[in-house]
Amino acid sequence: MTYGCQTWSLTKATTQKLRIAQRAMERKILGIKLADRVKCSEIRKGTQIQDIVDFVAKQKWKWAGHVARLKDNRWTLRVTEWQPRNGKRSKGRQARRWRDDIVKTKGNTWSRDARDRDEWRRDAEGYILQWMDRAS
Repeated sequence: MTYGCQTWSLTKATTQKLRIAQRAMERKILGIKLADRVKCSEIRKGTQIQDIVDFVAKQKWKWAGHVARLKDNRWTLRVTEWQPRNGKRSKGRQARRWRDDIVKTKGNTWSRDARDRDEWRRDAEGYILQWMDRAS
């Protein structure tokens, strides 16, 4: 279910859909029906499975650090730093970009900060908590 999750642009709607799907799978594992009206926290205690949004956020943070530390001119780094030719994005509400979440947490210097592995790992907790707060 989380294959390639490192490259997703996390939105509130996406996190909600992931959580709903995870709860449905956990109910199926435990043999609980929706009509039984069992709380999500009780289901989670029964399965002891990590929250999917927490996992996706961790994977995305790790991938961002990996991409920022690339030394050669690989396409992953070039695509991450790519800007439109005319320097402008289209009118209207802007589509959420992959790096917008990371820039919100770390600022525009995130790729420079990610080169220090230890500091990047310490900052991961703040990024993950941000997603836990948003989706709750």
